[in-house]
Amino acid sequence: MSTTTAGPAPTAAPQFTHRQILAILSGLLLGMFLAALDQTVVATAIRTIADDLDGFSLQAWATTAFLITSTISTPLYGKLSDMYGRRPFFIAAIVIFVIGSALCALSTSMYMLAAFRALQGLGAGGLMSLALTIIADIVPARERARYQAYFMAVFGTSSVLGPVAGGFFSGQDTLLGFTGWRWIFLINVPLGALALLVVVRNLKLPKRSTKHRIDWPGALTLVMTLVPLLIVAEQGRIWGWGDTKSLICYAIGAVGLIGFLLAERAYGDEALLPLRMFKGRTFFVGSLGSLILGMGMFGALAVLPQYLQVVKGSSPTVGGLQMLPLVLGIMSASFASGQIISRTGKYKPLPVVGTGLMVLALFLFSRVEADTPIWQTMIVMLLMGWGLGGNMQPIILAVQNAANPREIGVATSSVTFFRQMGGTLGTAVFLSILFSSLGGNISSQYQAAAGTPAFTAGLQSANLDQAGLQQVLARATDNTSVLSTLPDAVSYPFKLGFTDSTSLIYLVAALVMIIGLITMFFLPSIPLRRTTASSAPEGAAPQAAEAGAAPTAAAGAPVSPTVDGRADTASSPGSVTSPSGTTTAGTDSTSTAGPTDPAELAERLGRGVQRAKDAQRAVVELAEETARREAAFDAAVAELRHLGLDESSIEAALGEDAATVRGRHAGHVDPAPAPAAARPSTGDIPAERIPAPQRDALGVQR
Repeated sequence: MSTTTAGPAPTAAPQFTHRQILAILSGLLLGMFLAALDQTVVATAIRTIADDLDGFSLQAWATTAFLITSTISTPLYGKLSDMYGRRPFFIAAIVIFVIGSALCALSTSMYMLAAFRALQGLGAGGLMSLALTIIADIVPARERARYQAYFMAVFGTSSVLGPVAGGFFSGQDTLLGFTGWRWIFLINVPLGALALLVVVRNLKLPKRSTKHRIDWPGALTLVMTLVPLLIVAEQGRIWGWGDTKSLICYAIGAVGLIGFLLAERAYGDEALLPLRMFKGRTFFVGSLGSLILGMGMFGALAVLPQYLQVVKGSSPTVGGLQMLPLVLGIMSASFASGQIISRTGKYKPLPVVGTGLMVLALFLFSRVEADTPIWQTMIVMLLMGWGLGGNMQPIILAVQNAANPREIGVATSSVTFFRQMGGTLGTAVFLSILFSSLGGNISSQYQAAAGTPAFTAGLQSANLDQAGLQQVLARATDNTSVLSTLPDAVSYPFKLGFTDSTSLIYLVAALVMIIGLITMFFLPSIPLRRTTASSAPEGAAPQAAEAGAAPTAAAGAPVSPTVDGRADTASSPGSVTSPSGTTTAGTDSTSTAGPTDPAELAERLGRGVQRAKDAQRAVVELAEETARREAAFDAAVAELRHLGLDESSIEAALGEDAATVRGRHAGHVDPAPAPAAARPSTGDIPAERIPAPQRDALGVQR
């Protein structure tokens, strides 16, 4: 049996008190507040904005542009923050978001608004993912649930204020010289300045400096993949899904996807989205579930405010208030899920139940008619909120818990990326379905209403014939406020047709969410870590359930359980076994016989191989750092020689260990160092041997 001797302890990561964590949280929450508030504000007021800019049919671009850039930038933020630290990129995200918001307020067309929303999305991509990553750096997974209530309180508050503020501002003709809806974006400027101040003062994290290649080919090919596919999703109803332009977009997207996969494979661990991470079941299931959740959440909810305003005739402010049950459902379920995870340490049941509630809610939304009482619709909103609240944090927590601590940024941003990518695709596809089916559904409803006494009387009271009605309906496609000028009997078929289109969207979303529900059943349940990501050893490996298949040739290596019940190799991370059979490590370890179950053995061996790779990478990085410091020492010693000091003077200035170090760096090979008692110190060297200028600089007395 091998014996273990204690080696040098690694540098301890900083431990944060509850008060320090709250100070850091204040900056994170303000950043998240910006991103969450913007999404809910715009969703409520988009109809008013589109009507004012005469681009109701183009409104998808304002939403899609934001989601494209935020989706693409999210994995970049995660990877770069793993390499260089979270703080500078979180600050940069706030600045970019604020500049984009100011430019959005100055837009004069839907195309300008879409372009500036794209810039705004570049900042928003880092606000949500980095906030969730930083909290993983400072709070262990088991205790992290205690702080979920803070995040959800801010998210819920912004969700409440967003619709109300959006409705208030968009309902104002002018406010302080600006059109009312422009304050939806201008309000982000002072809030962003406050968030920036709080972050700069309170967000103090350990600095990182790891040299890696930046996966620019992966980022560019990702853009090449997403942009043409989203363009055809928006314009396909106009071009035709089989049109030449659509086929060209399909081809460019396919080439981009192939290029992206090749780039990620070539970059390996330095890839924007390392492909090996998909070997972990938690990461794979979490990513796929987030993709599906994003499609259902962003896509389906994009039309809910429009239903309230177009069909129910609610103003933006009233429409925002009518969505309060959705917000209350998210807040209550998120708070409850956080408490359950904190007390039980189990997270898997929450996303399963939450996804099931979302399936039920989306199906009930598909049964909502134009005449359905608003209170019934609010009950469905509450149900949808409970489903969303049970999904938001547990999935990210599961992926963070299973990931390698050195890759928390990549893991968190990747899951956020897939959720946003699902939202991007879902919004584009569902809004495309809405406007593709809207014309046919409205025509069918007007044909059914034609000839009825109420409809005929309505046309006469509005002084409209069939030709005039067609002109009004054509304008209503881009500016739905025209409907308020029509008698109820004439506008009612339009509302019925609009409801038919939204019902189709919700039904499709429910079918998509069923796939998500099936996916969540495969989410592994792994014990939550009791250490933070920043306090984990440099070579720490991911959880056992996340290890990929290991080569069977590695069989036979002894393994032993760790104190928390997860398998460990015979030597702890970073340990070195000497020829004599002793092992030097930072922690004690006792080897035992390996498991007999082949699956368990393969799982443990897979983690051992990954751990060895991580340790090897850490050794290389340590060697590079040592070489840099030795070079700096050489330069400093050379400078002392240039100033006139001889070897004895340098030795006297640097202390008793200088003889060995100086010999190595000066290009000499010194004999074995003398005993400590025989080594000269500053006081042992006659002052006369040191030149006067250098003697004065060193403070040596005669």
